[in-house]
Amino acid sequence: MVLATLKKPANTTTQNKTATMKALVYQAVGKKALMDHPMPTISAPTDAIIKITKTTICGTDLHILKGDLPSCTPGRILGHEGVGVVDQVGSAVTVFKPGDRVLISCVSACGKCFYCRKQMYSHCTTGGWILGNTIDGTQAEFVRIPHADMSLYPIPDGADEEALVMLSDILPTSFECGVLNGKVEPGSTVAIVGSGPIGLAALLTAQFYSPAEIIMVDLDESRLEVAKRFGATATINSTDGKAAEALIKLTAGRGVDTAIEAVGIPATFELCEQIVTAGGHIANIGVHGKKVDLHLEKLWDRNISITTRLVDTVTIPMLFKTVSSKKIDPKVLITHRFKLDKILDAYETFGHAEKTKALKVIIET
Repeated sequence: MVLATLKKPANTTTQNKTATMKALVYQAVGKKALMDHPMPTISAPTDAIIKITKTTICGTDLHILKGDLPSCTPGRILGHEGVGVVDQVGSAVTVFKPGDRVLISCVSACGKCFYCRKQMYSHCTTGGWILGNTIDGTQAEFVRIPHADMSLYPIPDGADEEALVMLSDILPTSFECGVLNGKVEPGSTVAIVGSGPIGLAALLTAQFYSPAEIIMVDLDESRLEVAKRFGATATINSTDGKAAEALIKLTAGRGVDTAIEAVGIPATFELCEQIVTAGGHIANIGVHGKKVDLHLEKLWDRNISITTRLVDTVTIPMLFKTVSSKKIDPKVLITHRFKLDKILDAYETFGHAEKTKALKVIIET
């Protein structure tokens, strides 16, 4: 009898030697744990399994842990950003193969539905922002990516993976939801309310359009100092509750052409309402878990526009080029680095940024 030699399947780089992996799991409001979790498997022909090499924590993950996003239920692996290596692909995946290094988009897109045809990938009928929300996410050793051909981007040889992690979400989010929606243009005056990672990313990308002034507003003086280094023309510490008065004075009583909300709480959105000039734009980026008052009694005759948006990641290819050509360096946003087995420490550091001075943290598996 001749025994056939077992060969590794063509669509995988690793054998599933263990049924579990390490993952950060949302357990309940305020509770999370690093634990053993079943490995992801291909469930549709368009899926790919990615071995995560680097990921990060987003402010949205903190919103989930606060209970602001009921769509994310206990038992979910958190995270929607990262880079990695293709481990397995479904039979319908044609762009990627096992062994490819890839950037993961925070938004999954089928490319075929009504919304995808409008490039509103965030509203894809079978995708959108589902990673770390309604399906398991990237803060783990492996992740399943639906619609892999449309939701992954190849990483060229020599590219800096840490920098590219910032392209999963934070850069396209700040650029699309803040800068583009806010109609930033040459010579305009821009205020960015919130100097956290998203606000600072908006500051970096707003400079593509050469506004005359970019004014950063925050409670944390150390973050405002960072904003100055990143290109802010002025900063306002809002601790005294008089940020609106200070900003109106700074703009000679006129207000700003673009007010970008980059926090996600009622006070910061209402501040944007107070500082926008006639004919200006309020661009909301923040994730809001509570109602916000819209003061139409003051705004009804001001000719302003208010925009909301969930990132579509349509600008990732452009941002990829700007990073590769050194026109922008998103690594300046990275302040701390951890291994996956220390991800709870990473959350502690990220969640207490006022003490730790944390912006973005890199987690390496």
